[in-house]
Amino acid sequence: MATSIGSSSGPPSHLSPSLVLLQSPTCKPISQGAEARVFKTYLSPPLPTAAAGFNAASPPQVSPILLKHRFKKAYRHEILDTALTKARVAGEARALLKCLRSGVNVPSILMVDAQEGMLGLEWIDGHSVRQLLPGGEEEEDDDPVTADSGEDPLTPYCIDADTITQLIGAQLAKLHKADIVHGDLTTSNMMVRRGRAGTEVVLIDFGLSFTSTLVEDKAVDLYVLERAFASTHPDSEPMFAKVLESYGKGLGQKEWGVVNKRLDEVRLRGRKRSMVG
Repeated sequence: MATSIGSSSGPPSHLSPSLVLLQSPTCKPISQGAEARVFKTYLSPPLPTAAAGFNAASPPQVSPILLKHRFKKAYRHEILDTALTKARVAGEARALLKCLRSGVNVPSILMVDAQEGMLGLEWIDGHSVRQLLPGGEEEEDDDPVTADSGEDPLTPYCIDADTITQLIGAQLAKLHKADIVHGDLTTSNMMVRRGRAGTEVVLIDFGLSFTSTLVEDKAVDLYVLERAFASTHPDSEPMFAKVLESYGKGLGQKEWGVVNKRLDEVRLRGRKRSMVG
């Protein structure tokens, strides 16, 4: 017997598709920040038809998807909250789309529901750079990368730490050449995965990103990452130097000279603030 649309089984029929996904039994929370909650769920493929040659022995695979939900803020006026949420979801989606068009490794966009504050992204199967570089895994909330065997966490990716830093620099150069500023560069916001062309670094979490042609903004972006390296990975100066070396090669000598000079000025301002407190 066919089930009516108004059946009590499953989520209410008036919910948007994104909220249906959010309330799915397969939807599991991953993390929560001040602005959004992140979930992992599964996006079912279209139902197979006889014309498509459906084989019951080999059913279609469901695909994992990352859901980023910007939840409502009770302390904000409802109209203002809705407007801000829509703008931020749309802004993050635009930044990701521009990255994809510019050849930057970022998650693909699978769904945008600005009204509900929802963004559906490709699930990146890998580990964060923070987990893989020395010193970072100790404070990572995720599962340990390696077992008690003491195996180098980079072994499954067939690369070393120097290669990771070079990959990071190359991606940041593409990002800034596209005039996109990430706004929250940390080694937790970079994933390492095995891609079709080999191991690659994927930049994630563009919630604070914006478009800018200003050298100052790009230099500050790099300085934020430099501070993240220093606070998370002990004795990371040589590693970050390799990031900048790769970044400079990707950006081009002329452009890198300008950004590097401004980065030195940003560092000086940062040290002065630290001295003043």
